[in-house]
Amino acid sequence: MPKKNLVRAAVPTLVQERLRAWGMVIRSQRARQRLRAIDLCARMEISQATLRRLERGDAGAGAELYLSAFRILGVMDELAPLPAPALMVKDAPQRVRIAPKDDDGKYF
Repeated sequence: MPKKNLVRAAVPTLVQERLRAWGMVIRSQRARQRLRAIDLCARMEISQATLRRLERGDAGAGAELYLSAFRILGVMDELAPLPAPALMVKDAPQRVRIAPKDDDGKYF
């Protein structure tokens, strides 16, 4: 079954801008490194149509494809650095706390 394409209006503007910028970097780095589209596609095991979607910044292309292209082109650390360890702590406090209830089931 084919993937559902994200409706462009459902993707926040900031995300669309970031994806377009990522696509531009993929295209420019591929050109700068004189890597033919067909060769990058072979290394990523994707079709040329999918590469065109990546280079346009299509939200439906999938994060793993963007990250794979970054790795192959050698720009992973600049475009998608690892998050700070503090953001990955499992025991971080919850943002929303549930208020305690009284004996009747009502909130205090």
